[in-house]
Amino acid sequence: MRRFDADYLDATREGMWADSRDALAPLELDTRERVLDVGCGTGKLTAVLAEETDGEVVGLDADPGLLAHAREVGPVVAGDATRLPFPDDSFDLVVCQALLINLPDPAAAVREFARVSRGAVAAVEPDNGLVTVESTVDAESRLAAKAREAYLAGVDTNVALGADARDLFTSAGLTDVRTRRYDHARRVAPPYDQAALEAATRKASGAGLESDAGEIRKTLSDDEYDELRAAWREMGRAVIEQMQDEAYHRTETVPFFVTVGRT
Repeated sequence: MRRFDADYLDATREGMWADSRDALAPLELDTRERVLDVGCGTGKLTAVLAEETDGEVVGLDADPGLLAHAREVGPVVAGDATRLPFPDDSFDLVVCQALLINLPDPAAAVREFARVSRGAVAAVEPDNGLVTVESTVDAESRLAAKAREAYLAGVDTNVALGADARDLFTSAGLTDVRTRRYDHARRVAPPYDQAALEAATRKASGAGLESDAGEIRKTLSDDEYDELRAAWREMGRAVIEQMQDEAYHRTETVPFFVTVGRT
C-alpha cells in the first residue's frame, strides 16, 4: 500500500466538499446510525461525515501517526482495509476516499467493506489520468501533463481508478451501484498562503518533482528525467517571479467519482 504523511493529505484534501456536498447525497448520510471511514488519514472526510449525520462515525487507518490527527475528530481504530477488525454487519455505511487507488488489491478491500456493512458501501476515488492544470506560467500545464503521464505509467497501483470502482463493487456482490462525478478544484491566487509559497519553492528546487521520482524514472531515461527536472525548476522560478508581482494564478482540477452500492 502507498503511504502519505499528514501534510500531503491535508494539502490534497484541503477545501474538498467546502463548496458543495451534492455528490455525497447518494450516501444518505442523514439516515445513517453508524458509519466507518476506512483509510481516514487525518480525518478530513471523517469530519464531513460527522457533520452530515447524527449517527456515530468511526475512522480507521493503518498509520498510527495519521490517527493521532483523526482522533481530534472522533473515535478511531487502527486496522488494515483488507482485514477490517469488525464483525459482519457492524455498520450501515462503509466509505473511503482516495484509498482504493493506493491499494495493490482494491477488490479485497471492497469485499471487506461489504462484509462489515449491513446497508451500503461508498468510495470517493479520483481519476488522476483526467487531472487538468491551468496556470499563468505558460510551461506549467505542459510540464505537469508530461510528469503525470510518466507517473501514471510507472506507478504500481491504479491511480486512475475513478468511475471504474463500480466494477469492483459489482464483483463484490453489491447492488444498485451508482456513480456521481465531483470535480475538486484547487486554486492558487493572491494573497498567497504559506502552503502556496512552499509549493512554489518546491517547484523551483525540483523537490516537488522528486517526490514522484521513483515512479517517473521507471518510464523516462536518465537524460529525459534530467531534462524534465531542469525545465521544472525553471518553471518554478517563473512561478515565484509572478508571485512577487501577485500575478500568479493556478487551478488544478481533480475529478473524483462517488460510487455507492447496497449490500
